[in-house]
Amino acid sequence: MTERLSLLIDADDTLWENNIYFERAFEAFCDFLDHSSLTPPQVRDVLNEIELVNSKIHGYGSKNFGRNLQQAYQHLAEREIRDPDLRHVLSLAERILEQPIEIIEGVEETLGYLAERHDLTLFTKGHPDEQLMKVDRSQLGRYFSHTSVVKEKDAATYAQLVAERGLTRDLTWMIGNSPKSDINPALEAGLNAVLVPHPHTWVLEHQDLRPSGDGKFLTVDRFADLRLHF
Repeated sequence: MTERLSLLIDADDTLWENNIYFERAFEAFCDFLDHSSLTPPQVRDVLNEIELVNSKIHGYGSKNFGRNLQQAYQHLAEREIRDPDLRHVLSLAERILEQPIEIIEGVEETLGYLAERHDLTLFTKGHPDEQLMKVDRSQLGRYFSHTSVVKEKDAATYAQLVAERGLTRDLTWMIGNSPKSDINPALEAGLNAVLVPHPHTWVLEHQDLRPSGDGKFLTVDRFADLRLHF
């Protein structure tokens, strides 16, 4: 029988679609901004700078995304800044929470398979209320023995989770789509990691892979392929 492992599994863009809704909100923002000279990629560069700074202060999630859009609008708008316009910009982000939870193909069947063989922990970052609401709406929580929502996923956070849960590092794997949050810090903390690439991973989660320590590293094409390894 396969040795029982501790599998830490990311949520957004690993279990269900997430960033596509933020991208659609950004497209609507660009249409509303209607800048005379900046292209959408140039507007995106401005927003990325704002998000990079603010995420360290306020964290992630649609509420903070709305705040970032408002700040970008105040910085870029070529017309008078009016309260109704700021409220409209905020509403573009608020609509994200109204979107259905779109579970990625093969995820639920694979979670059922893995949960029979290993101990699963849902390990995600973001606003706790927002993330837990998505877990509830997805109905995937039953496959996990533990759920942890943190402000940021870095090596120190992984080490803290290992200590709190009494995990054995070489028997623990982090599974997710983000090199920045799921792979590099887990390996730095001495864990193993599996990258499940997603075509719409948020640009600020992109990072060169930095395998380090003794941890094992795998890449799979899709979540369902985890059944081939675990």
